[in-house]
Amino acid sequence: MERKRVEVLTETADWAVCLKPVGVESEKEMPELLSAMLGGKFFPVHRLDLNVGGLTVYARNGEAAARLSELIRTGSFRKAYMALVHGNPPASGRMEDLLWKDARAKKVYVVQRMRRGVKKAALSYETLWTDIKKDRSLVLVRLETGRTHQIRVQFSSRGFPLVGDHKYGARDEETVPRLFSSRIRFVWAGREREFTALPAWWRKEDYFEFANPDDDAWKDMI
Repeated sequence: MERKRVEVLTETADWAVCLKPVGVESEKEMPELLSAMLGGKFFPVHRLDLNVGGLTVYARNGEAAARLSELIRTGSFRKAYMALVHGNPPASGRMEDLLWKDARAKKVYVVQRMRRGVKKAALSYETLWTDIKKDRSLVLVRLETGRTHQIRVQFSSRGFPLVGDHKYGARDEETVPRLFSSRIRFVWAGREREFTALPAWWRKEDYFEFANPDDDAWKDMI
């Protein structure tokens, strides 16, 4: 069976930035693929759901993994996502919820009170584009916390399930959630490192009215 290849955007002696394909597991399969491609060991410091693709960073040694993990813990490692949702959310907003994960069902729920296993979750977003006819919108999401299925469940709980996300209420013909890790930003060795990318499904929608993906101007949106 042929191994999937991973697009590597940048690599240093300490870390590599790459695009995780949809259907590839973050914490074991991705490091194995990177090791086969580039040699050496790779350590996951954050994760994407199996059916979500986009930008990820992998450490190349234990010290770098610890430093990147600390940046994530302190909120200095910034992440933004592009999501296509059903409905028409407000132009911008902030969502804050209490989330509880049902490990047996592998599903996350918004709950009303703090108890064992419940975690606070927060994000902010901007609506970039809305198609009234299709009743769907493109949103840019900036995470304040990194909880399991956070974007998916927070938008769904407000009546805006992600297109393709049947686990959280979507009723469409897409096979995977339209969610993509589109930007990461962190400081390393005194320099700010920023990486941006677009999802493959971008070209399947009518976004060109405000941004041409062949032009760098779209980067200003994310």
